[in-house]
Amino acid sequence: MINNSWFPKILLVAYMVVFSILAISPFSRDVWLAENLPIVLIVLYLIFLYWRGVQFSNTSYALMSVLIFMHTVGGHFTFERVPFDWFNDFFGFERNMYDRVAHFSVGFYAYPIAEYLSVRKLANTKWLIYLTPLFFIISIAAVYEMIEWWFAATYGGEAGAAFLGSQGDIWDAQKDMLMDTLGGISALLSFFFLSLWQSISGVVKRE
Repeated sequence: MINNSWFPKILLVAYMVVFSILAISPFSRDVWLAENLPIVLIVLYLIFLYWRGVQFSNTSYALMSVLIFMHTVGGHFTFERVPFDWFNDFFGFERNMYDRVAHFSVGFYAYPIAEYLSVRKLANTKWLIYLTPLFFIISIAAVYEMIEWWFAATYGGEAGAAFLGSQGDIWDAQKDMLMDTLGGISALLSFFFLSLWQSISGVVKRE
């Protein structure tokens, strides 16, 4: 997969800087560890793939970085305490919607998965190129909600509530999964239209 090699490297350096700064005096060290562990694993896995020659487009790296940076910020403040008033006030939300936006960005990973399936020709039909990433995102969303439940039940108290981040909403888990799914649909629509545009551009150039 072709990409400008400097771009993912710049994103990695930026992440390391942000991670280092936000590792200092987080609101809750337990929450910080729980929130950052999956993100660090994602980053390490992307580095491993890059080293093995599995590289994505700059668009994919940009989309994947949204969750990485948002989650790192959320781990420092806890998601319900991230300064996000400008967004909440603009849309008239009473609760802090930072966690909802972060969950929406989870769905962005559907784009690189679709890209990988398409470039490597691993799917027999177009439907599989789009449905496989979407089902993967939905599955990850469900598993993560189970992890949140386990953490909250195990640690309890302020740390458990902060990691759960429901802010008193009994339907928080379902809404989070919905946002993951909508993010995935948005990413796949972007992949579809960008692929269509590239195909049209290629035909025009050949003519």
